[in-house]
Amino acid sequence: MNNQAKAYLYAGIAIFFWSTVASAFKIALRQLDFLELVFYASVVSLLFLGVVLIFQGKMKRIFHFSLAEYGRSAILGFLNPFLYYIVLLKAYSLLPAQVAQPLNMIWPIILVFLSVPLLKQTISSRSFMALFICFAGVYLISSQGNVWNIEKSDHLGVALATGSSLIWSLYWIFNVRDRREEIVKLFLNFFFATFFLLALNLALGKFRNVSFTALLPAVYVGLFEMGVSFFFWMRAMQLARTTDTISTLVYLAPFLSLVFIHLFVGEHIYVTTVVGLIFIVMGIIYQKFRLGNKNRIFVKNPKS
Repeated sequence: MNNQAKAYLYAGIAIFFWSTVASAFKIALRQLDFLELVFYASVVSLLFLGVVLIFQGKMKRIFHFSLAEYGRSAILGFLNPFLYYIVLLKAYSLLPAQVAQPLNMIWPIILVFLSVPLLKQTISSRSFMALFICFAGVYLISSQGNVWNIEKSDHLGVALATGSSLIWSLYWIFNVRDRREEIVKLFLNFFFATFFLLALNLALGKFRNVSFTALLPAVYVGLFEMGVSFFFWMRAMQLARTTDTISTLVYLAPFLSLVFIHLFVGEHIYVTTVVGLIFIVMGIIYQKFRLGNKNRIFVKNPKS
């Protein structure tokens, strides 16, 4: 098997697991509070990333940074996974998975607009068109089958799901400026975020006795949201002839996710969800291929 074939295989594995995460979120939230879920999943991700660093012989690298670099990791860890997943999973606790999952996808468009004040980039009229297309999709998804009356949706949940894209965009901008190795940075992010989450759960008295079966979905989320899937995705990007050949495949994930949401969560999938998701993906791709190779935005995991 040549490297390009391996890249497609690894990308396919990552996309498959990412497609299941939205369902895992909803299943886990049936038994855990959203703050508990973020904490347990963060611990699992931290442990997995630690094991990877040990096997790669890179664990010692986390001890050779300056105080400023550790401070940067603490800030990044506060944004993601701490704040990002708190906001996102609270949205999942309020909304159907088929609504929360695609609303979280608009971050590439938000990123373009944030790049104006933060990266001093200019913005074109095409970007406004892409934003309009995406938010038309957001409206359709939020309507949950009733285009002329969106009162059915939880407005706070919609605001949180779309707002999580703003948090991720901020994280992406600050993270891309940090030239340290990605997996080392990610381990330190989760290290600091785990302590933030521990302190928050203790302060709010969220910890309680939970069964092993209740923890299983949290373990799954921790492994396959940012752990195993991230590892396979990075390998795919390293082996691919060009990142474009892999990065566009990620847009298959939200559609596959709807299948799992229907099968495992039991949600009836609205036509407006599918059409709205198509609008969002069209808007992102419309913007992405306009940016050109120099400034092109590559997608993160489609997550959730």
